[in-house]
This record gives sequence, C-alpha cells and structure tokens, in this order.
Amino acid sequence: MPFTATLSRVVVAGLLVAAALALATACRGYDGRADGPVTAVSPPPSGDGRNPRPAPGSQTACAPDMLRFHAGPLPRRDDRMLLTVTNISNRTCDFAAMRYPLLRFGDGRQAPLRAIGASRPLTPVLLKPDATAYATVATGAGGRGGAGHRHHRISQFGVALAARAAPIQVGLDGAPVRVDPHTATVTYWQPSLAAARKW
Repeated sequence: MPFTATLSRVVVAGLLVAAALALATACRGYDGRADGPVTAVSPPPSGDGRNPRPAPGSQTACAPDMLRFHAGPLPRRDDRMLLTVTNISNRTCDFAAMRYPLLRFGDGRQAPLRAIGASRPLTPVLLKPDATAYATVATGAGGRGGAGHRHHRISQFGVALAARAAPIQVGLDGAPVRVDPHTATVTYWQPSLAAARKW
C-alpha cells in the first residue's frame, strides 16, 4: 500500500495549498491589494512653517495715528511749503489708496487742493518705521510776501489721507503764510526731499 499512502499525502498537501490560497485571496481587495484602514494623506508642508507673506497690494495703509506731521516754508522758495509725514509706528505702511495728501485751507466746505499730476511717482510711496515722505505745496500767493484780495494768511491747515476722513490740523512753522486756496496745488507724496524740491 505504499502507493496509496503516498497518493493520500499528495492529495492532503494539495488541499492545504488550495485552502491557503483561498484565505490569502479573501484578505485582499478585488484589485489584488491588501485591505486595511484608509488613511488620509496630508499635503507636504510648504515653506518653512512661518506665516505666509502678504499678497502684493495688501500692505497696511498709512493712517494718521501712525504718522507725525510737520509743515513749514520750503527754504529759498517763497511760494512753496513743505509737508512731511514720518512713520512713528512699528509697521510698514503705504499711500497706495490715496497717493497725495488732501489739503484744505480754511473751513471744511472748501474742496481739497488740486494735485500736480506730473509729480506722481511710478509706484506709491512705502513708509517703513521711522521713514519720512514729503509733499510740496505751491501756495499760489508768493508765500509770506504775496499780496492780493484772494489771498489768506494761515497758521495751520487741514490734512486728510482719505476722501471721507476727517482732516488733521497741522501747524505751520514760520506762520502766518499767505496762500490762495483757489490756485494752490500740492504734489503727490514723494519718497525723498530731493524729489519734493523739484516742484
């Protein structure tokens, strides 16, 4: 009976192999991959983990409480005044929203001075902490030596940084100064004194 015993052992071994294959197939998905819990894959981190940089154009607008204002006659220019603003905050700001100061000589009913279009810089002035921007005012009245029935003598004037903002009253060094509210003009904000003096 050696042949019968050997055949029995072969049959048993074949059945064991078939059972093992069936068990392995049951533990796999229909595509042959092993089943298991689904795990969400997080996207790879970007950058160095710090806050993202602000998008272009999202710079903080300069506000009156961030600035120190100063105004006075422009040396050797009797018909010019110089307005300066210095960033006294710890944030960088810009004048992208309103690129020139809105000045009023007199009461709030008067329209702001016209801006000198040719003085507009290619890009808005950016003010880092402790940096200064400049605007030149053409008084239209020959400064302190001017004369005429339309001229006014002022010792302060209103400055606004936005169309509907309340003006800040800025005192004038060397006041009073003669101005003509009807013909006076102002430059756009300039990044340097040299640029402001050109006007």
